[in-house]
Parts: sequence; C-alpha cells; structure tokens
Amino acid sequence: MANDDHGFATEQVHGGFVPDADHGARVPAIHMSSGFLFDDFDQARDRFAGTDDGYTYTRLGNPTNADVERRIALLERGAEAILVSSGQAAATVAFLGLLQAGDHVVSAQSIYEGTRGLLLQNLGRLGIEVDFVADARDLDAWAAAVRPNTKLFFAETIPNPKNDVLDIAGVAATAHRAGVPLVVDNTLATPYLVRPVEHGADIVIHSASKFLSGHGSGLGGVVVDGGTFDWSVSPERWTHLTSPEHALGGRSYVDAHGTRAYVVYARDVISSRIGPTPSPFNAFLLRQGIETLSLRIERHSQNALAIAQWLDQQPEVTSVDHAGLASSPFHDLAERYLPRGAGSVFAFTLAGGEPAARAFIDAVQLFSRMTHLGDVRSLILHPATTTHAGRTPAERAAQGIHDGLIRLSVGIEDVADLLRDLERGFAALRGAEQHAQGDSLTELQSLGHTVPEQHVIAEEI
Repeated sequence: MANDDHGFATEQVHGGFVPDADHGARVPAIHMSSGFLFDDFDQARDRFAGTDDGYTYTRLGNPTNADVERRIALLERGAEAILVSSGQAAATVAFLGLLQAGDHVVSAQSIYEGTRGLLLQNLGRLGIEVDFVADARDLDAWAAAVRPNTKLFFAETIPNPKNDVLDIAGVAATAHRAGVPLVVDNTLATPYLVRPVEHGADIVIHSASKFLSGHGSGLGGVVVDGGTFDWSVSPERWTHLTSPEHALGGRSYVDAHGTRAYVVYARDVISSRIGPTPSPFNAFLLRQGIETLSLRIERHSQNALAIAQWLDQQPEVTSVDHAGLASSPFHDLAERYLPRGAGSVFAFTLAGGEPAARAFIDAVQLFSRMTHLGDVRSLILHPATTTHAGRTPAERAAQGIHDGLIRLSVGIEDVADLLRDLERGFAALRGAEQHAQGDSLTELQSLGHTVPEQHVIAEEI
C-alpha cells in the first residue's frame, strides 16, 4: 500500500502490507525457515536466474523480513530497503556498496563511535581513508575535504550525544556538486521527525534496534536507497555498478537495474555474501514496534524538551545540548528540519565534572543505567567513561564531551516522574557538596584554626 494521501500513522500500520493469500492472516507470519521449497526443476532454475521473484534461502531474502523492508522504504520515501542484523551491519553494507581500496570518505566528526571505528579501523585496513569535518554546519569545510577519490559523504541527522542537527540539504548539495552521494544515519530522528531523502540525501541507514523498534527486545538495521542518485553520470567512478566486467550475465548493474543498481548490488553482492541476516523473529518484533512509531516519538520528544528546559534552570548545570532550546546553536536547523521535535537523545553537563556525574547517575532510580538508545524506558549514561572512553581527553574536549557530561535517552514515562527522578540526582550532588564542606570545616578545626561562626551555623543546618 502506497498512497500520498495517507498520513504517517496510517502508513506505519498499513504500509507495504501484502495479504496472506493462503490463510488470510492480517498480521504477516513469522517465517522461521532457512530455505524454501521449489515446485519443480524449472522454478529452481528461474529463481536462481532472477526471473522468478520467489524465495530460495533466508540469507538472500525472507517474506517476514521483506514485509518490514517495504514498510521502512515507504516511511522513508525511499525506493527500496535492505534489512540486516544491526545498525553496524547497515553501515557496513551501505559503505561497502560504494567503496573499494584506495577510496576516500568525508564524514561529520560528531558520529557514533562504532561507525567512526568502522571507518578508521576496519575500512582503514582495506585502504579506505576518511577525513572528518569538525563543524558540520561549515559547508565550505565539506567541500574543501573532497579529493578526486572521494566516494561518499556521511553524517547523522541527530548526532549522539550533543543533539547537533545536520543541515541535510546543504551537505547533500555539497556532496552532489562533488559528484558523490550523501549517506545519512537517521536512527535518532526516524522518518517520523525527518525524511532525509526529501532533503537531498541519497542513502539512509538505521540502527533499527533503537526507536524503530522501541522495545529494546531485538537487534536490527536497515539500508534505504532513495533511488535518486544517477550512477551513470560518472561511470568511471562506479565501475562496480557500470562495468559489465563486475556483473553476472555480461550486463552491468546499471544496464540491468537502472536506478536500482546500487541497492541490488548492496543486497546481492555485499549483504548476501557477508551474511548479516536478521532473524525473522527479530524482523517481526521490529514490525510491531514500527506500528506505534509516531505515538512513541511524539511522547519521547515532548518529554525530552520538557526535561531539557527544566535542566537548563538548574544551577549545577553548565550547559544543555538540546536543539529544541532557543539557546541552542542548532535551534534554527531544528525548526527547519524537525518541526515535530528534536528527538529524545541529548546531553547536559554538570559543573562538578566526573565526581558529580558519578553521584548523579548512581542516585537515579527510574532512569536505567545502560548503553542503549531509543527505548521506551528512559536511559542514562556517562559518555566520557563509556562510549567515548577510547578517545583521548583532547579529542573528547574538542567534541564537547566533558567529564561532567551526562547523556539521556528520554523514554515515554510520565514526565513528572522523570523529573522527580532527576531531582534525586541533584539532591545527591547537594548532599555530597554539604558533606565535603563539613569535612573541610572539621579538618580546619582539627588543625586549630578558628572557624567563622556563620560557617559553623551553616554546617549545623
């Protein structure tokens, strides 16, 4: 089902649905089968030849997984999607569908540490280089980083943990002037908040384990091809798609599949060969999550903004990184690209550094201390000692990941309860400060110093 007159909530429930011709089940079945039967010799031959659209082996395709692929492609306004086993698998498949040894990537600096490691360590060992743009808003910096061997731009719509919104159209236009596609990670925004393809992005990836699922019960990832990039304009740049030598049957992928060349190559040559196949059961769980996506994201975003505004008033907080705040340097981009909300993942920084962060995080009870995002449950983490622990202090400082910075992924609980829980953190900070002041006064008295009367009174209070 695809109808431009339908709203997002209707599409997330009904989009891409293919009725069960055999049994009439309204909810697609979970096809927990490694392989699929052929009716006869000829059908087996035709399926391997690609002239029959049926299934052969779940690593190559599965009806349950295909149902989710259709729905996500529709929601993202893409041409086609590939479901894989995790967000990291999605990034790997997306990149390897474009890159080869000797190529170059231009990436925003503020990206997920796992993707940064993939670019630097894994792809770096294959002879692929990357340059990072420190200020993603500086379009001249993107352009200046381009080399003759540059093959793609990469960025995230809402980076973690600083909520620094991407100028999608600006970066896409810069990429296209360089003759390369823009690959965007839309995990933290989801298509409910923004559809990058509508702003010029060419390929969209997700860690479907996060907001698309929402329940934190399974892993998944997805690659969405916007179907908009013309691979035939510079055939020498994309020889794996434009040269018959790199395809089966004597025809190039562009000749055989046109605008679908990239997604067919990424599915048939990259994903199927590497094998990051999601379990059909996980695909089913993902599908269940997508059906309530808009309802959850709306609540996530409302709660997060209310908490960000409240944190901004606390004296112990030196900064709040949420693009929904008028004080944010990304507020204008949020208004342009994210009118429904700036998402639920953001950070705030405590003046007391790591000791303050430790006291705060250990005091909360409702927020879960864990390394995950996009759960219906609210989550809390200290990036400097966890997700960004592998970076040097100077690198963390350059990205604004200070020792007192705390990351929140705000869930869908009642916001009043979440605020009370965060107040426990501040109460712990104040208690620790009073205790420290008391220790200092006691030490002074033990050394024979005279303590001013007002300090003694304050300590007793």
